[in-house]
Amino acid sequence: MSGRLRDRSSSQAKRHSHHQTTTTVAAAAAMPNFLTETLPCPFGELATNLSDSALRETAYEILVGACRSTGGKPLTYISQSERNSERTATPTLTSTASLQRSLTSTAASKVKKALGLRSSGRKKVSGESDSERVKKAVTIGEMLRVQMGISEQTDSRVRRALLRVAAAQLGRRIESVVLPLEMLQQLKPSDFPNQGEYEAWQRRNLKLLEAGLLLHPLLPLDKTDAAPQRLRQIIRGALEKPLETGKNNESMQALRSIVLSLACRTFDGSASETIHWADGFPLNLRIYQMLLEACFDVNDETSVIEEVDEVLELIKKTWVVLGMNQMLHNLCFLWILFNRYVATGEVEGDLLFAANNLLMEVEKDSKSMKDPNYSKILSSTLSAILGWAEKRLLAYHNYFHSDNTELLECVVSVGVLSAKIMVEDISHEYRKKRKEFDVAHERVDTYIRSSLRTAFFQIMEKVKSSKRSSNKNQQNQLPFLSILAQDVSTLAFSEKAIFSPILKRWHPLSAGVAVATLHSCYGNELKQFVFSIGELTPDILQVLRAAEKLEKDLVQIAVENSVDSEDGGKSIIREMPPYEAESVVSNLVKSWIKTRLDRLKEWVDRNLQQEVWDPRANKERFAPSSVEVLRIVDEALEAFFLLPISIHAALLPDLTNGIDRCLQHYISKAKSGCGTRSTFVPSMPALTRCSSRSKVSGVFKKKEKFQKAQSRKSQVGTTNGNGSFGIPQLYCRINTLQHIRTELDVLAKRTIVHLRSSESHNNNIANGTGKAFELSAAACLEGIQQLCEATAYKVIFQDLSHVLWDGLYVGEVSSSRIEPFLKELEHYLEVLSLTVHDRVRTRVITEVMKASFDGFLLVLLAGGPARAFSLQDYETIAEDFKFLTDLFWSNGDGLPADLIQKFSTTVKAILPLFHTETDSLIEQFKYMTAESYGSSAKSKLPLPPTSGQWSPTEPNTLLRVLCYRSDETAAKFLKKTYNLPKKL
Repeated sequence: MSGRLRDRSSSQAKRHSHHQTTTTVAAAAAMPNFLTETLPCPFGELATNLSDSALRETAYEILVGACRSTGGKPLTYISQSERNSERTATPTLTSTASLQRSLTSTAASKVKKALGLRSSGRKKVSGESDSERVKKAVTIGEMLRVQMGISEQTDSRVRRALLRVAAAQLGRRIESVVLPLEMLQQLKPSDFPNQGEYEAWQRRNLKLLEAGLLLHPLLPLDKTDAAPQRLRQIIRGALEKPLETGKNNESMQALRSIVLSLACRTFDGSASETIHWADGFPLNLRIYQMLLEACFDVNDETSVIEEVDEVLELIKKTWVVLGMNQMLHNLCFLWILFNRYVATGEVEGDLLFAANNLLMEVEKDSKSMKDPNYSKILSSTLSAILGWAEKRLLAYHNYFHSDNTELLECVVSVGVLSAKIMVEDISHEYRKKRKEFDVAHERVDTYIRSSLRTAFFQIMEKVKSSKRSSNKNQQNQLPFLSILAQDVSTLAFSEKAIFSPILKRWHPLSAGVAVATLHSCYGNELKQFVFSIGELTPDILQVLRAAEKLEKDLVQIAVENSVDSEDGGKSIIREMPPYEAESVVSNLVKSWIKTRLDRLKEWVDRNLQQEVWDPRANKERFAPSSVEVLRIVDEALEAFFLLPISIHAALLPDLTNGIDRCLQHYISKAKSGCGTRSTFVPSMPALTRCSSRSKVSGVFKKKEKFQKAQSRKSQVGTTNGNGSFGIPQLYCRINTLQHIRTELDVLAKRTIVHLRSSESHNNNIANGTGKAFELSAAACLEGIQQLCEATAYKVIFQDLSHVLWDGLYVGEVSSSRIEPFLKELEHYLEVLSLTVHDRVRTRVITEVMKASFDGFLLVLLAGGPARAFSLQDYETIAEDFKFLTDLFWSNGDGLPADLIQKFSTTVKAILPLFHTETDSLIEQFKYMTAESYGSSAKSKLPLPPTSGQWSPTEPNTLLRVLCYRSDETAAKFLKKTYNLPKKL
């Protein structure tokens, strides 16, 4: 890292050599210059009101004195004109490292190279024209005077004073002299333009003594020592009335005595040649600050002079007076560079890069330097730098962009290094108590999260503002969170491309942390949105789809960023709990489905209440209510597939199962109350026996018919009292169920087509819909069967009962044959053929045929006491049954012959019993009963129960033939065996 920043200088030199004219513009664009900041000085405030100009003049005096002291030769002041005229003379002082070194000897700056500062063309010295520069060479001393803003008059006075001091203190070095005291002694009012300037100068030196010896001494003052108090009194008095500074003046001698006693103190009490008057904190640092600021060109406050090496070499000579060392110098110079960058509007990025490189040296120094004063200054300096850096880094999206990422890298380095040094500078005892952690990683993690949160909320406010504006203009109708999701996605990809490559140097998962932060911010907004959702709308679906897409983008960035991480990015992914937008969509769609199904059920109930089942309502002869219900079902399916979701296949069963239940409810209601086979079949009368005189009078037969009719009305009245259950209405119900059954197949196929064209298309979608509407389909089949059977038995046993049950074979067989029944039945069959749907017509006619065969057998085997059959009646009965079967065959235009044969088998098997001899019948009955009841039938034949399953081998069937046999033998057997009564 340090190498990268240090090596900037070579590349910068090339860049600036090609783009010198754009330097200022490029620098100005380095970072947004909101307002020039003024940072508080971290060195601390002086307890006396010494101005910067006073400190600067003091610094210049110390500098000139220090250079004289280390030069090895007497200090003389030579004016520029004299120096030019004596250029060829003996080089008295120019061979030493003094203020008189010529600038023409300056080589390429090593300091600049070390700090990463670019070299520039030679700067003109202030006040000189090009022609003047050619005429004379400027010395380092002259340049420093100009750089520090010292007038030639002041410079001349300082040099004269130092010459006098040197003469008076022959052989003494600068660190052995209290310079303000000696200056007060050597300079008189006559050395100043006027008395006022002299008095101001005297006050400045007295304040210096006060600051260096009383307010900010290197060694703490002894409270028992009276010298500090006497010095305060002298200074206070001198500030009110100018001090007499003559050599033999009593007040001056007292001042000298007290000052030297305080300045010569040492920590261990031993004698020392070094006098402490300007090396206490923070006075020494403030004076040194004035010296270091001379490294900046007075004509370009953002530029470090080319002669910085020589200047710093001279400045370092003041260390012995100011109590400085290399580490304190590095720390002070760091602050000077950094503060100059900030104070000049942050336009010259080189200053910040230089400060960063020097900060790396400070980091090394801090590990070995444990002086409390140094630690205090280090802490305050780094706190100021860190505060400035973090102000930008905690919202780096506001300060940096794709064109100044190099500057971002430098600011991060400054912030991270400052934080790291401060942590490492904590006392050993405290450090033992805290866990080791990566400061850089922790700080950069904080910067990323903070800046992304700030950027997110700024984007959100911008979208809200834009949305409010667009709403007024009726533009941009996209939902707020959809727009926000798009903008956040753009921010995430921008972060990945611009900032993450820089921040990855300190935080390997920088992109992952960034997207996790954005994921959390958007997730919080999405949660509030989802919580407020009442029902599914297109806007809501749009938001959820946008959230789903955003989440995929963010997760993808996190996964790509985590490829080389130790845990494979699991820690980042754990920070990104799924939005579960699909789950939210699923729940909303389920709610939508429930609403639709509830509405469908309401429609079903309302339409059923209004339905009259009139086959004349439409030409298809089915119920209008079914058309309406199926229309609503089709609309629901259409609306479902119009929903902009990708989970149609997953949620389709919820809808189809609900529709299935609603249709099943409709079908159930359609067949409800229509009756069944048992509803219309009359109950069998009690068994009786016949006699040869069983033929009763017509009056009795009429009475019997009336009684039977009354009994039958009581049995079927519940189904015959409502007009919606007539035969035409039953036909309509059958047609309706057949229509629904047909439409179910159409709906299932249409659903598959919809599904194939939806976003959730896959090759196995047909498998999921193969069982759609299976409950309704089964209910249709069952309902059609029930209605066909009910219709058939209603026709035979209720509508045609007067010609079948009440008329067929009542009294004489030959005079009450089947023709009236066949005639009316034929009419019913004609109406049936015209009314019932052709797909179920055969089934209905078949059920009518089965019912008529059952009715024919019921007349023969359970027709009641009004009926009796002799052996001679067999032919008539057999012929009548053939007429009945021929009606359904209809010369080949009716039911298939094999179908008629199938259902007529039972009748044809029983009819021969009616021309079987009575004795033979009795023997067959006994045998079959014994077979059925075993040994219990040997003593007495049990009365076989009525099973309803007629068969020539079934005991009850044989018994009934005997009961209706008009024969004395049969009557006696029944009397003897079961004591059956004669005709009722």
